[in-house]
Amino acid sequence: MKKIVILGSTGSIGTQALEVMERHPGRFKVFGLAAGSNRKLLDQQAQKFRPVLTALNDEAAAVEMAVHPQCDIVLSAIVGAAGLKPTYAALKAGKQVALANKESLVAAGPVMTRAWKEGKGELIPVDSEHSAIHQVLHGAKENIARILLTASGGPFRQFSSEQLKKVTRAQALKHPNWNMGNKITIDSATLMNKGLEMIEARWLFDLPPEKIGVVVHPQSIVHSLVEYKDGSVLAQLGLPDMRIPIAYALAWPERITTPAPRLDLTEIASLNFERPDPERFPCLRLAREALQKGDSYPCVLNAANEVAVAAFLEEKIGFIDIPKIVEQVLDRHQPSSLNTLEDVLETDQWARSEAKMFLVPGPWSRVPGPL
Repeated sequence: MKKIVILGSTGSIGTQALEVMERHPGRFKVFGLAAGSNRKLLDQQAQKFRPVLTALNDEAAAVEMAVHPQCDIVLSAIVGAAGLKPTYAALKAGKQVALANKESLVAAGPVMTRAWKEGKGELIPVDSEHSAIHQVLHGAKENIARILLTASGGPFRQFSSEQLKKVTRAQALKHPNWNMGNKITIDSATLMNKGLEMIEARWLFDLPPEKIGVVVHPQSIVHSLVEYKDGSVLAQLGLPDMRIPIAYALAWPERITTPAPRLDLTEIASLNFERPDPERFPCLRLAREALQKGDSYPCVLNAANEVAVAAFLEEKIGFIDIPKIVEQVLDRHQPSSLNTLEDVLETDQWARSEAKMFLVPGPWSRVPGPL
């Protein structure tokens, strides 16, 4: 029986993971639960699953349970940079890490992959796109021509630039296909989520930026594709239900049943694919530029975006101001190498401080008029 620690147990991924585990009581044991602020739900989870350890808004305790000798698998599902330390600790300790915290590899890719190699554990992606790639990878890396991450395009896929200027918080939180937390839902609407996934894929699969692409696929049935040098393209398909990649990550290398509905292609009838538009959705362009520049740029991109998205959710800025703030912080950044987790956290804090400056109009702003 595998003993599981869930970091972010009260969030969307955490609650769905518990649903999957509940269906397989002889296979999984909930060993530890860590949450950010939802005490009521954490207490309910603790009463139901009887974990050995629980933690609420306690980073040190989350790290402690992530490296506990009795823990077999760590599901890293804390949103944002808050997941960096416990994820790093788990990788360093050689745990099997089911990674849903994409910021760990976006902000600290070199540091995390070094800890992964030194710990000699396993890193299995939970994101549906990266899970798809993991499932269809076969043979040596040199056989891969490119990977294609699929994006739904979000709720504003067909909006004009003028319409995007008027987007409200309520509109942005209505994703057409997925039920996710607020932050990732906004990232999906701006296409920043796909940009972050490109950076994450670079480290997960050890691929150069030019071999990582994005295609818009509104139905969210094809969850990503791998093209090989002989022209073959392999893809993983399924209905948009996160319980599928969660179950894959927790049971890997085996497969288990899930409560997810079955895919019937005759009901879907057609699958469409489009090129993303970096003019209307500049976050994707900014992420690719950060990926190509490397060093500390992805860390800055991620931190500035977290600040901007939080401000949008608080209705302090408009939807199109999110990429403006991110770009201005990137423009002010002097790159550096990230050799330690401390380097990452220092860069992260710098970027957050810079981003907060742009929330209030001032002489530093390069955008005419108020944001």
